Amino acid sequence: MKYSGIIMVLFFIGIAVGCGSDDAEVKLQPANLTISKVVSTDGSGVVTFEATAENANRYLFIFGDGTNQESADGKISHTYRVSDNYFVQVIAYSKDNLSADKQIEVQVSVQIDATGYFTPPTYPGLSLVWQDEFNGTSLNTTNWTHEIGGSGWGNNELQYYQENNTLVENGMLIIRAKKENVGGRNYTSSRIITLGKYSFKYGRVDIRAKLPKGQGIWPALWMLGANISTVGWPKCGEIDIMEMIGGTGNDNKVHGTVHWDNGGSHAQYGGSTSLTGGKIFADEFHVFSIVWDGSFIKWYLDDVQFHVIDITPDGLSELRQDQFFIFNVAVGGNWPGSPDASTTFPQFMAVDYIRVFQ
Repeated sequence: MKYSGIIMVLFFIGIAVGCGSDDAEVKLQPANLTISKVVSTDGSGVVTFEATAENANRYLFIFGDGTNQESADGKISHTYRVSDNYFVQVIAYSKDNLSADKQIEVQVSVQIDATGYFTPPTYPGLSLVWQDEFNGTSLNTTNWTHEIGGSGWGNNELQYYQENNTLVENGMLIIRAKKENVGGRNYTSSRIITLGKYSFKYGRVDIRAKLPKGQGIWPALWMLGANISTVGWPKCGEIDIMEMIGGTGNDNKVHGTVHWDNGGSHAQYGGSTSLTGGKIFADEFHVFSIVWDGSFIKWYLDDVQFHVIDITPDGLSELRQDQFFIFNVAVGGNWPGSPDASTTFPQFMAVDYIRVFQ
């Protein structure tokens, strides 16, 4: 009995040690995470990534453009829509769901697909008096000035305007709206103007552009009276060549509008037109035009008139004065509302050319 009791104690000790050994199974976190990249040089925007980490059995790639994708072997290709510097985060997971992460930066140059509508370079009876074809590698500061800031711009907009969101490459101006924190705002974009550098009265304006899309996205190609600094808005007059309020059911519709002062109150008159067949303005380039004289302003999409206003009444005199150009992409505001979960960033507006004929 004495010896058997000792044996039983040893037996239970053995069980305890065995259980402790099972519970102490080592769970390994991924180690030595490395990431390599190959950036295409053909303008396609394709970047191939390869990540490796010890003890990893899957990888999550967060591409910096609002999209992400998993890969079992750490190899993946991603296509970016617009030129930019992107921060790419890779998270490596072990079979026990332990993780390690690393971030790299990738510079991507994307050739924007230029398919779509073109207008002719000349018109009978008209001369080309001003243009910007956006050739070169930077914005032509003889023509344009950046407006900077995040004041809401009179419409409770959510973006901060900065120069960095403007890009000129491959014969196009590209204004990019991004989701990033600058100046106390959650989004950034750009706004450029010709005030003090070019203004005009009467003629035909053609602007060939490809638009962004998504809830809360508000691209505009428009004009304000050159006397705005002395008379203010809306007494200066405003001519909106094109505005689009993005989102489902709106990405296919553009608006042409004028604003003026009516006895101390704001007045406006606008029209709109839509693409059919499921097409949206982010699919390809279109040409947004006005024909403006002392009697009428007429709006055209791809040379088809969709709106007109008689500006001969005395109360519309501000629409018969010199105006300057403004190009911008706003985010949020009173009219479009805020972006939501369906909105992806970055978004971009690409402008191929602007031409003024008289």
